[in-house]
Amino acid sequence: MSTVAAWSVLERLRGVQWYDWDLAVAHTRSRALLMREFLRRAAHWAKAYGAEEQWPFYDVTELIAPGFRAAEDVENALEDFLDRSVGTPSTARTCRGAVRWAALRTEHPGALPDRDREEREGQDQAQALDLYEPLLLLYERGGGYSVGEFIDLYGVMIPYGDLPFHLTAEPFLTLAPGTLDALDQGAVGRITYYAKIGAGHPRSAPRGILRRRVVGRDGGVHDEAFTRNLRWEPTEYLRRYELGHDDVDHVVISEREAAAFIERVAGAAATPPSSQAG
Repeated sequence: MSTVAAWSVLERLRGVQWYDWDLAVAHTRSRALLMREFLRRAAHWAKAYGAEEQWPFYDVTELIAPGFRAAEDVENALEDFLDRSVGTPSTARTCRGAVRWAALRTEHPGALPDRDREEREGQDQAQALDLYEPLLLLYERGGGYSVGEFIDLYGVMIPYGDLPFHLTAEPFLTLAPGTLDALDQGAVGRITYYAKIGAGHPRSAPRGILRRRVVGRDGGVHDEAFTRNLRWEPTEYLRRYELGHDDVDHVVISEREAAAFIERVAGAAATPPSSQAG
């Protein structure tokens, strides 16, 4: 019986810096997005199994294959890790779920939902996505969270919302670490994202993206463009546009749309010129 996948997830959890507040604060933007994406995926899985009352922090293997456990050595190591390192019950449940989910996918693939049937019936394909990957990435970018009236990510708090809200939420599927790093880079203040559009460059494939950060009580404005250097750099575009230099137009976009553009730019930068030409 292969335990490689389960051990791999457990090793990721062991590598988390659970109480590094500075790391958490440095990644508040991406951690908030990752938590919202986890809540979205968890809502779809809970609905699929009639487990709405367990949403959002649960062990999905208990819904798919009740009583399932990973190999004994994995389970023993997991519980030892949780006893020593993880302080909150909901976080412990999701850690167990992530490790057991990896084991279930490897050991009993027949126990998983019929993805082809779901697609034919038009059900949301979030069910076919790895439920726990956004949460694992969140942990790796600054540790866990605590729950109360809000979800406290140690640097930012986000509302729970409710399950119906998350069932209709916009997916956030761009989970590459480089993309998440770019969203966090210098992300101080209230941020609005823009896409530069025009002929041949619709909102879905803009010329480029920008962000305006309004910082502090005095409302200091910082305008930046995401460049081919894969970082945010100062730009005068928005100020010039406001002065009437409007030969290139723009629209407000979501943070998720900005992430998708960043991922495309990063992918193009990583592709050798010969491959791009082909």
